[in-house]
Amino acid sequence: MVGLKFLVTQPVLLLSFAVDLIAMVFAMPRALFPAVAEDRFGGPTAVGWLFSAIAIGSLLGGLTSGWISRVRRQGIALIVAVVGWGVAIALSGLAHQLWLAVLLLAVAGAADLVSAVYRQTIMQTFAPDRLRGRLQGVFTVVVAGGPRLGDLRAGATAQFTGVGASWVGGGLVAAALALVLALAFPALIRYRPVPEPVEKAER
Repeated sequence: MVGLKFLVTQPVLLLSFAVDLIAMVFAMPRALFPAVAEDRFGGPTAVGWLFSAIAIGSLLGGLTSGWISRVRRQGIALIVAVVGWGVAIALSGLAHQLWLAVLLLAVAGAADLVSAVYRQTIMQTFAPDRLRGRLQGVFTVVVAGGPRLGDLRAGATAQFTGVGASWVGGGLVAAALALVLALAFPALIRYRPVPEPVEKAER
Protein backbone atom coordinates (compact mmCIF):
# COMPACT_ATOMS: atom_id res chain seq x y z
CA MET A 1 0.00 0.00 0.00
CA VAL A 2 2.86 2.40 0.76
CA GLY A 3 4.22 1.94 -2.76
CA LEU A 4 0.79 2.52 -4.32
CA LYS A 5 0.22 5.64 -2.23
CA PHE A 6 3.52 7.03 -3.41
CA LEU A 7 2.79 6.06 -7.00
CA VAL A 8 -0.39 8.14 -7.22
CA THR A 9 1.56 11.24 -6.17
CA GLN A 10 3.98 10.91 -9.10
CA PRO A 11 2.17 11.70 -12.38
CA VAL A 12 5.05 10.78 -14.70
CA LEU A 13 5.61 7.44 -13.00
CA LEU A 14 1.90 6.68 -12.83
CA LEU A 15 1.42 7.53 -16.50
CA SER A 16 4.35 5.30 -17.49
CA PHE A 17 2.62 2.39 -15.76
CA ALA A 18 -0.73 3.31 -17.33
CA VAL A 19 0.52 3.38 -20.92
CA ASP A 20 2.14 -0.03 -20.45
CA LEU A 21 -1.13 -1.49 -19.18
CA ILE A 22 -2.93 0.01 -22.16
CA ALA A 23 -0.39 -1.49 -24.56
CA MET A 24 -0.55 -4.96 -23.05
CA VAL A 25 -4.29 -5.21 -22.31
CA PHE A 26 -5.51 -3.90 -25.65
CA ALA A 27 -2.75 -4.95 -28.07
CA MET A 28 -1.43 -8.32 -26.93
CA PRO A 29 -2.60 -10.78 -29.63
CA ARG A 30 -0.94 -14.00 -28.39
CA ALA A 31 -4.20 -15.76 -27.57
CA LEU A 32 -5.16 -15.41 -31.23
CA PHE A 33 -1.98 -16.89 -32.72
CA PRO A 34 -3.18 -20.52 -32.96
CA ALA A 35 -6.41 -19.58 -34.73
CA VAL A 36 -4.67 -17.22 -37.16
CA ALA A 37 -1.90 -19.73 -37.85
CA GLU A 38 -4.46 -22.39 -38.72
CA ASP A 39 -6.78 -20.21 -40.80
CA ARG A 40 -4.26 -17.98 -42.54
CA PHE A 41 -0.77 -19.47 -42.48
CA GLY A 42 -1.22 -23.22 -42.67
CA GLY A 43 -0.70 -24.70 -39.25
CA PRO A 44 1.74 -25.60 -36.48
CA THR A 45 4.96 -24.19 -37.93
CA ALA A 46 3.36 -20.78 -38.23
CA VAL A 47 2.30 -20.89 -34.57
CA GLY A 48 5.93 -21.21 -33.52
CA TRP A 49 6.98 -18.25 -35.64
CA LEU A 50 4.15 -16.07 -34.38
CA PHE A 51 4.85 -16.85 -30.74
CA SER A 52 8.58 -16.17 -31.13
CA ALA A 53 8.35 -13.04 -33.31
CA ILE A 54 7.85 -10.49 -30.51
CA ALA A 55 10.74 -11.98 -28.55
CA ILE A 56 12.95 -11.90 -31.65
CA GLY A 57 12.19 -8.21 -32.06
CA SER A 58 12.95 -7.53 -28.40
CA LEU A 59 16.28 -9.36 -28.70
CA LEU A 60 17.29 -7.44 -31.80
CA GLY A 61 16.11 -4.22 -30.19
CA GLY A 62 18.27 -4.93 -27.16
CA LEU A 63 21.34 -5.66 -29.29
CA THR A 64 20.96 -2.29 -31.04
CA SER A 65 19.80 -0.24 -28.04
CA GLY A 66 22.86 1.96 -27.53
CA TRP A 67 21.04 4.98 -28.95
CA ILE A 68 18.34 4.84 -26.26
CA SER A 69 20.50 6.54 -23.62
CA ARG A 70 21.13 9.51 -25.89
CA VAL A 71 17.44 10.47 -26.14
CA ARG A 72 16.61 13.45 -23.92
CA ARG A 73 12.84 13.67 -24.45
CA GLN A 74 12.26 10.32 -22.82
CA GLY A 75 8.57 10.92 -22.10
CA ILE A 76 7.82 11.53 -25.75
CA ALA A 77 10.04 8.58 -26.71
CA LEU A 78 8.01 6.33 -24.41
CA ILE A 79 4.73 7.44 -25.97
CA VAL A 80 6.13 6.97 -29.48
CA ALA A 81 7.28 3.45 -28.54
CA VAL A 82 3.85 2.51 -27.16
CA VAL A 83 2.06 3.95 -30.18
CA GLY A 84 4.56 2.16 -32.44
CA TRP A 85 3.79 -1.09 -30.62
CA GLY A 86 0.04 -0.66 -31.18
CA VAL A 87 0.37 0.29 -34.84
CA ALA A 88 2.80 -2.56 -35.58
CA ILE A 89 0.46 -5.04 -33.87
CA ALA A 90 -2.49 -3.75 -35.88
CA LEU A 91 -0.59 -4.01 -39.18
CA SER A 92 0.61 -7.52 -38.33
CA GLY A 93 -3.02 -8.53 -37.91
CA LEU A 94 -3.69 -7.47 -41.49
CA ALA A 95 -0.76 -9.45 -42.95
CA HIS A 96 -1.57 -12.50 -45.08
CA GLN A 97 2.05 -13.59 -45.55
CA LEU A 98 3.73 -15.26 -42.59
CA TRP A 99 7.05 -13.50 -43.12
CA LEU A 100 5.33 -10.10 -43.07
CA ALA A 101 3.37 -10.90 -39.93
CA VAL A 102 6.55 -12.08 -38.20
CA LEU A 103 8.43 -8.96 -39.32
CA LEU A 104 5.73 -6.62 -38.01
CA LEU A 105 5.48 -8.51 -34.72
CA ALA A 106 9.26 -8.22 -34.41
CA VAL A 107 8.96 -4.46 -34.93
CA ALA A 108 6.37 -4.44 -32.16
CA GLY A 109 8.75 -6.40 -29.93
CA ALA A 110 11.54 -3.88 -30.54
CA ALA A 111 9.17 -1.03 -29.68
CA ASP A 112 8.18 -2.83 -26.49
CA LEU A 113 11.84 -3.20 -25.54
CA VAL A 114 12.35 0.55 -25.96
CA SER A 115 9.24 1.21 -23.89
CA ALA A 116 10.44 -1.14 -21.15
CA VAL A 117 13.83 0.58 -20.92
CA TYR A 118 12.28 4.02 -20.52
CA ARG A 119 9.68 2.80 -18.02
CA GLN A 120 12.36 1.14 -15.90
CA THR A 121 14.52 4.27 -16.09
CA ILE A 122 11.62 6.50 -15.05
CA MET A 123 10.83 4.23 -12.12
CA GLN A 124 14.44 4.20 -10.93
CA THR A 125 14.58 7.98 -11.25
CA PHE A 126 11.42 8.73 -9.27
CA ALA A 127 11.54 5.97 -6.66
CA PRO A 128 13.31 6.91 -3.41
CA ASP A 129 15.65 4.27 -2.03
CA ARG A 130 13.26 3.28 0.76
CA LEU A 131 10.43 2.54 -1.75
CA ARG A 132 12.36 1.19 -4.71
CA GLY A 133 11.68 -2.45 -3.83
CA ARG A 134 7.96 -1.86 -3.36
CA LEU A 135 7.64 0.05 -6.61
CA GLN A 136 9.61 -2.66 -8.37
CA GLY A 137 6.95 -5.04 -7.06
CA VAL A 138 4.20 -2.90 -8.60
CA PHE A 139 6.21 -2.76 -11.81
CA THR A 140 6.47 -6.55 -11.84
CA VAL A 141 2.72 -6.93 -11.32
CA VAL A 142 2.05 -4.60 -14.26
CA VAL A 143 4.58 -6.35 -16.53
CA ALA A 144 3.40 -9.85 -15.62
CA GLY A 145 -0.32 -9.17 -15.29
CA GLY A 146 -0.85 -6.89 -18.28
CA PRO A 147 -0.17 -9.53 -20.96
CA ARG A 148 -2.40 -12.07 -19.16
CA LEU A 149 -5.24 -9.55 -19.16
CA GLY A 150 -4.43 -8.94 -22.82
CA ASP A 151 -4.88 -12.64 -23.54
CA LEU A 152 -8.28 -12.50 -21.86
CA ARG A 153 -9.26 -9.36 -23.75
CA ALA A 154 -8.17 -10.78 -27.11
CA GLY A 155 -10.01 -14.06 -26.68
CA ALA A 156 -13.18 -12.49 -25.31
CA THR A 157 -13.29 -9.85 -28.04
CA ALA A 158 -12.64 -12.40 -30.80
CA GLN A 159 -15.72 -14.31 -29.70
CA PHE A 160 -17.90 -11.36 -30.70
CA THR A 161 -15.96 -9.54 -33.43
CA GLY A 162 -13.87 -12.28 -35.02
CA VAL A 163 -10.17 -12.99 -34.71
CA GLY A 164 -8.97 -10.42 -37.23
CA ALA A 165 -10.99 -7.56 -35.77
CA SER A 166 -9.87 -8.42 -32.25
CA TRP A 167 -6.22 -8.42 -33.32
CA VAL A 168 -6.23 -5.30 -35.50
CA GLY A 169 -8.73 -3.36 -33.42
CA GLY A 170 -6.81 -4.00 -30.22
CA GLY A 171 -3.64 -2.53 -31.67
CA LEU A 172 -5.42 0.56 -32.96
CA VAL A 173 -7.25 1.10 -29.67
CA ALA A 174 -3.98 0.81 -27.72
CA ALA A 175 -2.25 3.38 -29.95
CA ALA A 176 -5.20 5.77 -29.75
CA LEU A 177 -5.62 5.47 -25.98
CA ALA A 178 -1.90 6.04 -25.39
CA LEU A 179 -2.06 9.24 -27.43
CA VAL A 180 -5.22 10.43 -25.71
CA LEU A 181 -3.77 9.76 -22.27
CA ALA A 182 -0.54 11.55 -23.13
CA LEU A 183 -2.38 14.61 -24.46
CA ALA A 184 -4.86 14.71 -21.59
CA PHE A 185 -2.10 14.47 -18.97
CA PRO A 186 0.99 16.09 -20.53
CA ALA A 187 3.34 15.51 -17.59
CA LEU A 188 4.78 12.47 -19.36
CA ILE A 189 5.26 14.35 -22.63
CA ARG A 190 7.19 17.07 -20.81
CA TYR A 191 9.39 14.64 -18.90
CA ARG A 192 13.15 14.80 -19.40
CA PRO A 193 15.73 13.15 -17.15
CA VAL A 194 17.86 15.44 -15.02
CA PRO A 195 21.43 15.47 -16.40
CA GLU A 196 24.04 13.92 -14.12
CA PRO A 197 26.69 16.26 -12.70
CA VAL A 198 29.84 16.20 -14.81
CA GLU A 199 32.07 15.02 -11.95
CA LYS A 200 29.67 12.13 -11.17
CA ALA A 201 29.44 11.08 -14.83
CA GLU A 202 33.25 10.96 -15.10
CA ARG A 203 33.72 8.53 -12.20
